[in-house]
Amino acid sequence: MKEDTLQGYVYILTNPSFKEDWVKIGKSSRPVNVRSKELDNTAVPLPFEIYATMQTIKYAEVERIIHKQIDRLTDLRIRQNREFFNVHPAQALEILTDLARAIEDAVVMKYEDGKPHQLYPVNEVPKEKKEKKVQRAPFDFSMVGLNIGDTVIFDALNLPVKVADKNKVEYEGRLWSLSAFCGTYLPEEMHNSSESYQGPKYFSYQGKTLWEIRLEREK
Repeated sequence: MKEDTLQGYVYILTNPSFKEDWVKIGKSSRPVNVRSKELDNTAVPLPFEIYATMQTIKYAEVERIIHKQIDRLTDLRIRQNREFFNVHPAQALEILTDLARAIEDAVVMKYEDGKPHQLYPVNEVPKEKKEKKVQRAPFDFSMVGLNIGDTVIFDALNLPVKVADKNKVEYEGRLWSLSAFCGTYLPEEMHNSSESYQGPKYFSYQGKTLWEIRLEREK
């Protein structure tokens, strides 16, 4: 298969240690979460955060165009031989989205709280599906009949932990939300690209996940 038929990514990364209007704009033939972790080294105090991505077979061309567009309009490249720009990430995303409209296979994702949301093309949800969507309240242990002091199992490691609050467990003297515990203790091969986890699906009580117990009680 020829290289120009493979999809890749153009990414916009931010970093908490940078100024608010500094971004890194680059390309990768692999998922951007993999690339952002590769960039996490001693030269940068804090890890990069994914602000937005475009997936397309024309990712190399798009990266060249967006660099050239910023260079043509402004003198905002922080160093001429690097992919860092003194431009607000929202402005960089506007350029990326404008380019996407001219590319047949382009998909633009914007990340909020580490979760990707499709920005382009816009997915229209049929009205009947919108009406059927269930809005669930945030999980707490009373929903599954558990109390403080009860023991639940973190299934990935078969690890018992204690219920310590209405929505927290205690492990090694520290309180954790279920999702934060997953993000920290899940084996690497079970991590997802968004690093966002529905905690009740990863903990069980008497052989059933907390998610399954909740659904049964809701019925």
